[in-house]
Amino acid sequence: MNRDAAELIEKKNNFLFPCVFHFYKDPPVIERGEMQYLFDSNGTRYVDLYAGVSVVQCGHCNPFVVDAVERQMERLQHTTTIYLTRPILDLAERLAAVTPGDLKRTFFVNSGSEANEGACLLASLVRRNSEFIALRGGLHGRTKLTMSLTGLGMWRTDPNPVGGISFLRAPKCLGCSENPDTCDLACASELNDLIASSTSGSPAALIAEPIQGNGGIVVPPEGYFKRIGEILDSHGILLILDEVQTGFGRTGRFFACEHEGVVPQILTVAKGLGNGTPIGAFIAGDEIASHYTRPGASTTGGNAVSAAAGVAVLDYMEKENLPQRSAELGGLLKARLEEMAHDRPWIAEVRGRGLMLGMELIADGGAPDADRTDIILEELKDRGFLAGKTGPGRNVLTFMPPLVIENENIDALCNALEDILAGQRPG
Repeated sequence: MNRDAAELIEKKNNFLFPCVFHFYKDPPVIERGEMQYLFDSNGTRYVDLYAGVSVVQCGHCNPFVVDAVERQMERLQHTTTIYLTRPILDLAERLAAVTPGDLKRTFFVNSGSEANEGACLLASLVRRNSEFIALRGGLHGRTKLTMSLTGLGMWRTDPNPVGGISFLRAPKCLGCSENPDTCDLACASELNDLIASSTSGSPAALIAEPIQGNGGIVVPPEGYFKRIGEILDSHGILLILDEVQTGFGRTGRFFACEHEGVVPQILTVAKGLGNGTPIGAFIAGDEIASHYTRPGASTTGGNAVSAAAGVAVLDYMEKENLPQRSAELGGLLKARLEEMAHDRPWIAEVRGRGLMLGMELIADGGAPDADRTDIILEELKDRGFLAGKTGPGRNVLTFMPPLVIENENIDALCNALEDILAGQRPG
């Protein structure tokens, strides 16, 4: 381990909470970013394949975004919402133009956790009920409520979670007893029984990610959310879609819900909208938003600098057509990963959409192989590639690079990964 890393780990151990962890046995000290690349304190360049967990969609220190942030910081950094300022309203108007359906009113906050918390508050105001349904394997934040809504054991650290929450099984096709050719979406239809048996019959909302990120890049079967929406509508229950990780071009569409043509009553966003500046929001149509009338504010939510960054992100995405780029490059990467999985039974599945992809690794008997995942991550890092790991068993190699990644980066990654996998034991 280099001296810089040892010094920083000592500081981390002394001054941060023990819950804060880092990847790698021999971690690089990241000092600089440039579009799809990160550089460590030794000057080593890495291709970033995780984008700060799906944050820097436009690339690290993208000059287009940086310029907008710098210009705003020179004029006005902060006033909060008690004063009229242009950036927050310009961004809200721009979001109304790109969100699906009638979603047009935005409440800005600072993070995805706050966005989901706010969405649940809004749903409770509309429905006059504080019960919720969530999916096993979902992750929705680190606040008291959003942690309680999270269906992953390692992220539910609160020993006394909020009550009134029921969990529906994750729509994961791998390991499901249904025949894919004759699947009748039993995973969605179970929602009827869950509402009848585990709730008052009138919960406020169901919250879900269109593709589960930390749950292991779980893509629901086609038609899943349409069936979920039909069931919820029959009970008058709202649908909250958490697009904190999947939004802003990540899956090959501007929002992942567009793949199925599903429009939720409430949409939550964060991460990619700010490209590294703190921002989050929950968005609804006029009728749903009309229930939130008592005074509400977020001191730094939608502040001038983050809002200016958000406008620049939307401008750059449109200019460079990043969602289409994600679809095309993601298709190339997925095809290469599927080739690698062929004849390797310990690679259980490659799944995902756009540049949100996962490769699940299993041990003999089908148990999650977290050890092999860590070994491959370390070897990729040593070859200049920083990937991620997700899933309940931390055994899903995860690829969510900045959407500005180039073809040659994907080729180089796949060549390195093929070489690493060839040296792995069979089972």
